[in-house]
Amino acid sequence: MEILRIINPLNCEAELAAIKGSEKKLGESSKNKESLFSGQYSKPVIFAVLFAFFNQVSGINAIIYYAPRIFEMAGLGAHSSLLSTVGIGLINFAFTLLALNFIDKVGRRVLMLIGSFGLIASLFLVAFTFYTERFSGMAIPIYMMVFIAFFAFSQGAVIWVFISEIFPNQVRAKGQTLGSSTHWVMAALVAFYFPYFAETFGGAVTFSFFGTMMVLQLLFVWRFMPETKGKSLESIGDNIVLH
Repeated sequence: MEILRIINPLNCEAELAAIKGSEKKLGESSKNKESLFSGQYSKPVIFAVLFAFFNQVSGINAIIYYAPRIFEMAGLGAHSSLLSTVGIGLINFAFTLLALNFIDKVGRRVLMLIGSFGLIASLFLVAFTFYTERFSGMAIPIYMMVFIAFFAFSQGAVIWVFISEIFPNQVRAKGQTLGSSTHWVMAALVAFYFPYFAETFGGAVTFSFFGTMMVLQLLFVWRFMPETKGKSLESIGDNIVLH
């Protein structure tokens, strides 16, 4: 109660009651061995799986793992490719810190909307550059760094917060496990097959695919993603399950 009075003085009594009610539900569900995949949790399960899926079909880990190779495909020398890769790491770090300062001020959904537009634009610019083969200058590295900046500011920061919030307390651990597992299985698949697709279909088709997936992500965020900013874990989980 001391902590609740500090962080939420106006509604601390109601929040404590919600926590106690959630604890009671948690005790009942543990006795009944409630399953994550029972019908009542279908919405948070779908949200977690889709969120993790879109996170990786943006191409983020493939781009980070194979950045030197991508830059060499764009005509940069080995030395420039390595320097550009260092730049990607620094931008990823900086914009992740920036996102931490905004995620509770503007909300998870707003960051995702901003990020989706930036990801779509940067990925299709990369695809267009590969399609036209106009590799003069630093166009590809610049577009890739813009991509990393928007990703770190949105998906990179939001995914772990959002997945940890959307499940009711009684299945939160299982739900986070599902979201994390989906994320890393998709990361492995995309990273494993990226060299094959890049060599077989070329950079234009590969990055157009990633861009198209981000268009679908934008639609998902716009139409279905709930905002969780400023809400208690108990109210978030119950509202998603019930509505």
